[in-house]
Amino acid sequence: MNTGDSSNHKAPGDRRAKPDIERKLKMFAGIFLALLLIGFVAVHLKKSAGEADLARTTSVQAATPLAVNVVRVQKAPPWSSFTLPGETAAWYESSIYSRVNGYVGAWNVDIGDHVKKGEVLATIQTPDLDAKFAAARAKVKASEALVLVRKAQADFAKTTYERWKNSPKGVVSAQERDSKKADYNSTCALLVQAKAQVGLDQSLVNNLMALEAYKKVEAPYGGIITKRNIDIGDLVTADSHHTTPLYCMVKDNPIRVFTFVPQRASAGIVVGSRAEVTVNDIPGRVFTGKVTRTADALNTEARTLRVEVDMPNPERLLVAGLYVNVKFRIPSKGPVIIPPAALVFRSSGPQVCIVGPKNRVVFRKVTIARDNGNSVELGSGVSAGERVALNISSDISTGDTVDPHESRTGLADAQKIQR
Repeated sequence: MNTGDSSNHKAPGDRRAKPDIERKLKMFAGIFLALLLIGFVAVHLKKSAGEADLARTTSVQAATPLAVNVVRVQKAPPWSSFTLPGETAAWYESSIYSRVNGYVGAWNVDIGDHVKKGEVLATIQTPDLDAKFAAARAKVKASEALVLVRKAQADFAKTTYERWKNSPKGVVSAQERDSKKADYNSTCALLVQAKAQVGLDQSLVNNLMALEAYKKVEAPYGGIITKRNIDIGDLVTADSHHTTPLYCMVKDNPIRVFTFVPQRASAGIVVGSRAEVTVNDIPGRVFTGKVTRTADALNTEARTLRVEVDMPNPERLLVAGLYVNVKFRIPSKGPVIIPPAALVFRSSGPQVCIVGPKNRVVFRKVTIARDNGNSVELGSGVSAGERVALNISSDISTGDTVDPHESRTGLADAQKIQR
């Protein structure tokens, strides 16, 4: 009879399960390693194929000429034109003040009215001035009456003195004779004083009379009323520094146009140059004028030249304060023109890339005669008809072969300055 512990004995099935698990683990490990190896080989092959394709592509690209846009160098026209923004200004612009103190009795014109020189714009009532004027005239009459009195006194003193002067010696004393002479001289002096007073009083009358004329506010020239700041009964004073003007008016025929010319084109603008003015709000109309004056010095901040163009404005289509377009024509400074994109700036100076025979490129130095913005006039370096590359890559050097393509856009940009 077996009395031992049966738990110390394993069943045969348990002993068979352990080797099966170990075999399965080894099998899975082998499969995993095989998959890793296959993946590594696949990645390596793919990378090798990509490098080979890149090498073939690079070789093909290196053998293919680089495509570039080219334009033909154009002969510069005799004249170049450019358009700048400008602003209109009145020929005259005036603020009308009162020259006398008083009240507005009447106003005769309003904003927008066309007035002639000397036309009465308003009438000022001046009671204080009228009283002073009447008093001054009365004072002149009093002074004139005093002159008559002094003249009579002088005539009487003269007669008395002559009678005493011609008396025989011994009839009158020398002292009496001298006294009559002194009286005569005194009356003559009083007469001169009275006449001087008349002149002084008359000057005051003349002054007040001139002020009386300013009771009528007249237009200093023919023009247009742009502001009216008065109404009936308004108090006005002659102090223009502390009062509002009665009217503002302008003269806009002829009219001025101001614009600022960049430094690059300022040398071609001279007095007498023709200018054409257009306004976006007035399509189809071109107004012509001439340059009448310039600042003759560049603005140090903007490097521009202030230019004034005067032009007739009989229809008064142009008013002060308009934004306009001003077109100038100036003589060309260089024999040929190219687009700005054809220029290459290097340490040795400006250059262009010439596409020569067999499409080989060569870099050539040039001199810039004038930069017109959308075209550049060259003084030397290239000839009309040669091909120049646009926006040339830094990878291209002298002697390289390129694949040129004619660019109509660059050519049109270069020719805009001719229109």
